[in-house]
Amino acid sequence: MPRRWPRATRLSPRTAPRGVALRTLFLLIGLVIGLVFLNGCPESQPTPEASPAPILDGKPAIQIRTTVTGPIQPIPLEIELDQDRVQLGGQLFHEKGLSSDGSISCASCHNLELAGTDRKRVSSGVGGAAGSVNSPTVFNSGFNFKQFWDGRAETLEEQVDGPLLAEKEMNSDWETAIAFLSTNPEYVSSFNSIYPDGITRANVRDAIAEFERSLYTPNSRFDQYLRGDESSITEQELAGFELFQGLGCVSCHQGANVGGNMFETFGVMDDYFADRGDVVEADMGRFNVTGREIDRHVFKVPSLRNVALTPPYFHDGTVRRLPDAVRIMAKYNLGRTLSDEQVDLIVAFLGSLTGEYQGQMLP
Repeated sequence: MPRRWPRATRLSPRTAPRGVALRTLFLLIGLVIGLVFLNGCPESQPTPEASPAPILDGKPAIQIRTTVTGPIQPIPLEIELDQDRVQLGGQLFHEKGLSSDGSISCASCHNLELAGTDRKRVSSGVGGAAGSVNSPTVFNSGFNFKQFWDGRAETLEEQVDGPLLAEKEMNSDWETAIAFLSTNPEYVSSFNSIYPDGITRANVRDAIAEFERSLYTPNSRFDQYLRGDESSITEQELAGFELFQGLGCVSCHQGANVGGNMFETFGVMDDYFADRGDVVEADMGRFNVTGREIDRHVFKVPSLRNVALTPPYFHDGTVRRLPDAVRIMAKYNLGRTLSDEQVDLIVAFLGSLTGEYQGQMLP
């Protein structure tokens, strides 16, 4: 029998923010979406056993071995990947020679020992140049529907261009990068053994993206709960999850990545940027990509996987404590002021989302 999803906590009515009918409508739409997920979509109905992984664009798709329904699904325990490409991509991910001065690699901003981040407000590029946004974790990025905070890259392969070419990051170009790799006999041999056309821009992007897909963190305690082990989380964590549902957080943070699959305005119910002040270009979010007014302050919803290990928070990296981040999101995107007890419950639930990498719990 499929597991019954925990019933959402009942909340007392509150007065909507004054005169903001449109914002209230956005919240109601979000809650309706959440209820749809709570009731289970046709695509998420359980199957007796896993089906063979389909082939998409010539690559095996992720195969999920689970019978769980609900707004949040466990991360797959296994993902079919080409291990030769993963190994090569891992070398490239840590290769500082791809930057213009040989000082910066992908791993500089996405340290696997720091849950895939650098835990800085913004990262430093070549010559100490300061970036414009906080570096999100690279773990589970393969589950994101688009890449970067503003979603300007459609795929992990396309995302590789961003840091390599950015002046404030690796400050290089593809001609220089390929020339560097071509002088290394080990890289030449590896590329020639995997790709018929050897070292090319497309193949470098492909290898790094395949490695990044290998950076998934399954088997969190909450995933174990979803798979049927009710002893894997505490009563406080379960209460936090029920509150997480009842508040409507699942309307944006759902799926296997507990986020990363939609865009949302930062400040649906109140003006975060007016209150914070010092608005800069990076705060425009997806508006910088599309030029549409409706996309101003719109960002890709971040994954909450391993969120207890990835401070500071938000695109601007201004919040270092997870409880503070919870309060801010409740205020500006749900229109609610949470009690200390409510914040503690949600933070406890979020802590249960920390997963394993290569069989070891993330530190």
